[in-house]
Amino acid sequence: MFVVPERLIAGLMTPEDAFGAVEAVFAAMARGEARNFPVVREALGEGRQYGFKSGLDRVGSALGVKAGGYFPGNAAKGIINHQSTVFLFDPDTGILQAAVAGNLLTALRTAAASAISIDWLARRDARVLGMIGAGHQAAFQLRAAARARDFDRVIAWNYHPDMLSRLETVAGDLGLPFEAVPLDRMREADVIVTITSAPAFSLAAKHVSPGTHLACMGTDTAGKQEIEPALLARARVFTDEVEQSVTLGEAQHAVAAGLIRAGDITPIGSVITGKAPGRRSDDEITLFDGTGVGLQDIAVAAKVLDLARAQGLAIEVEL
Repeated sequence: MFVVPERLIAGLMTPEDAFGAVEAVFAAMARGEARNFPVVREALGEGRQYGFKSGLDRVGSALGVKAGGYFPGNAAKGIINHQSTVFLFDPDTGILQAAVAGNLLTALRTAAASAISIDWLARRDARVLGMIGAGHQAAFQLRAAARARDFDRVIAWNYHPDMLSRLETVAGDLGLPFEAVPLDRMREADVIVTITSAPAFSLAAKHVSPGTHLACMGTDTAGKQEIEPALLARARVFTDEVEQSVTLGEAQHAVAAGLIRAGDITPIGSVITGKAPGRRSDDEITLFDGTGVGLQDIAVAAKVLDLARAQGLAIEVEL
């Protein structure tokens, strides 16, 4: 088997490669050629979460599982809160093929998913990007969004305003004016990306203007919430996988309140493959519920393994 350690990932995997791998697997899901297995998530206490996401991509001949979770005490130790590893298996024999470090890959595949939603669903003339959240993954989200549309400026809000300086630096690197704003000024945004880990919503329906596209990327566990359920009732809702969306994604709250049903939610893969329409008008609010599926992790891990082996960087070990 091969090992691809965390220290190699940044030099191997580009945001463009992540975008291509995730877009391809979303399309494979829509065609019925790839499927995710049930998610296992457990609370360990003190805000810690641990679990497994797995799936099979028949087209990509990839079978795997991502093991890891969220450990909020890590920041004080100088390490990121999200920790994970992706294990890849031969789909024909079940033999373990590789262990691939998943920390940077998680950030890249999450950012790729929101960028895919912006690419397929946001208005072409979108010029103002709104950011909700300023944690570790927010910088990846900002960079990915800026590749999907030609924004003129960035506005941002965070529970802890002092953290917004991180995003201001990234926006400066991209040549984009940056402004910290109150939530009601999110009405100026044409695209809003939410990437928080919160138990109660911050962004309300009144904060969003007609024609906005939202990429809601932070809710991946029962109980988390980023946006007011009424906003989903106003929007056309898309997701990576409907089952996860209604059970552990942002849609869980709107479904529980009876505001929308599972049948109202469209897989983004169906838009990519032409099975379903994307945005239908400039005034329509579109919302992508990015729950983070195991097949995303498997797709980017398989890609980085191929790159590492091609460059002679994958470490071979015997079990």
